[in-house]
Order: sequence, then structure tokens, then C-alpha cells
Amino acid sequence: MRDSGAMSDLDDAAASVLTASRALLAVVARSVAPILDQVTVPQFRVLVLLSNADGPVRHGDLAAALDVHSTTFTRTIDRMVSGGWVERRPNPDSRRETLISATAAGVDLVREVTEARRREIRAILAALPARERAAVGAALAAFAEAAGEQPAPVLAEFSL
Repeated sequence: MRDSGAMSDLDDAAASVLTASRALLAVVARSVAPILDQVTVPQFRVLVLLSNADGPVRHGDLAAALDVHSTTFTRTIDRMVSGGWVERRPNPDSRRETLISATAAGVDLVREVTEARRREIRAILAALPARERAAVGAALAAFAEAAGEQPAPVLAEFSL
């Protein structure tokens, strides 16, 4: 049986993270709103994954990373190829596999949204005293790591 103090700490932390997640979700929503006439939110997530990948990604691996069925995902990729956001090509090592990569336009879209998000987050953090800023940064880095999220790349790291 867990002690009630530990559960209270866990509940308090969860409540704080939920509150912060609402603030972050608002930042995310504002940053993607200008591009939603070009790509859907799931398509943008594909572009983020591809922009952070070290080279082209196998179709099946990308579908698995997004927790979607490969057949359904094919239609998403078809629309993204038509839109000029991704490229699809056969895997030279296996004719049965397809490799997907972001185009320059796809990477630029991710860069644009990421920079808008970064500016807004920086403005929010600037309202905090330096010590609290450092604590927030450390806590969120630990949270992201525990969730299995990769660190956000520096904008100069985006390349094809």
C-alpha cells in the first residue's frame, strides 16, 4: 500500500502538470493555427517526426511511431506527397519497403511553427525570475525524458 503523503505529492504534481499542459496547449494551438489551411495536425506531427529523423524513415516505422495502421497511413502520405510536404521513394535495400522524407517545404513549415512556438515560450519564461526559469526548464526536461520525447532541435539543426 502506498503512503498517503506520496500519493498527495503525486496528485499535487499531476495537478500542476495538467495546469501547465493547458498553458502549453494554448501555445501549441496558436503556433499551428496559421498553417492548418495547409496541413492537418496529424500531418504536421508527421513532418515533425521526419524533420527530427536522421534521414528517410521507413513507411511502417513512421506509422508505428504515430500508432496508426499502415494502410490508413498510406492515404495520409499520399495527401502529403500531393501537397509537396513529403517525398516517397522505394527502399534500395528492400523493394517491399517505402522510405518517406520531408521536403524542403515540409522542413520549412516545421521550422516556422517551431520558431513561433519558441518565441511565445520565451516570452512566458521571461516573466519568471531566473531561478524559477531554471527550475521549470529542468523539471520539463525531466518530464519529457520520462515520457520518451526527444529534445527539441535547435533551428539550425533542421536540414535535408
